[in-house]
Amino acid sequence: MGKKTVYNAYCPSLGVVDYGSSIEEVLKSIKDGIRLAIECLIEEKKEVPKDNLEDQLITSVRVTTTSKTAASL
Repeated sequence: MGKKTVYNAYCPSLGVVDYGSSIEEVLKSIKDGIRLAIECLIEEKKEVPKDNLEDQLITSVRVTTTSKTAASL
C-alpha cells in the first residue's frame, strides 16, 4: 500500500471538522465550514462563540505503523 498524507482541521468552538489532501485544501475547506456555521448561528439568532486562543494547544504528530499492524486494523 502506498503512503498517503491526510491533513485535518478542527474548530472546537463551532464543532467544525474537515480534512484534505493538502494544507491549502483543508484550510480552504475548514474556512468554508466555519463561515457556514457562523451564518447559520446568526440566521437562527444564536450566540456565535468566541475562541480564547490562550487556552488552546495547537500541535501535530506523525505516527508510523508496520504493515502487519496496519493490515490488522
